[in-house]
Amino acid sequence: MMRNKNEETYWTKRYQEARTGWDIGHVSTPLKEYVDQLTDKSITILIPGAGNAYEAEYLWKQGFQNVYILDISKLPLQQFLERNPSFPKSQLLQTDFFTHKGTYDLILEQTFFCSFVPTDENRTAYAKQMARLLKPTGKLVGVWFDFPLTQDMEKRPFGGDKELYLRYLSPFFSTIVFERCYNSIAPRQGNELFGILRKKTT
Repeated sequence: MMRNKNEETYWTKRYQEARTGWDIGHVSTPLKEYVDQLTDKSITILIPGAGNAYEAEYLWKQGFQNVYILDISKLPLQQFLERNPSFPKSQLLQTDFFTHKGTYDLILEQTFFCSFVPTDENRTAYAKQMARLLKPTGKLVGVWFDFPLTQDMEKRPFGGDKELYLRYLSPFFSTIVFERCYNSIAPRQGNELFGILRKKTT
């Protein structure tokens, strides 16, 4: 599982070498449009595996004060703080998602699921931890890549499809929306799913 120093080293090296093909340099359109219709700016929001965290930057500039950014690598968090020096350092979390403790109203997923080795163990742990971190009736909202999963264990980000993702998420979440993105950026058109899932209370 992704619970060791090797993962921190791996992702830090990717940032140092600028091998960040997933990084589009700005908030993704599906998440921007979701955020734009939120009215309660006091909610607590977690963005795990945030990388350069353009979504967090957008939220912060829109007046959301309780945004927490989590990444296993220190480097993107430092870069985020350089761009946003007024952002509270206490809300920058350099830690392993799987061991993080906290409770949130909303977790924003920006292809984080697709970043770790796609074993059944890892993917089940992801779904359980997402549910654990959400308050009752909290929501997991985000973007998942929609392309075939290869057997190449180094080909990150990894793919999947709606059926596969929901197989892991459905035991812990009720699906409100989980469909092909209609508003992906051009290079990702047809390759992204947008989901809104509510934590099950049972």
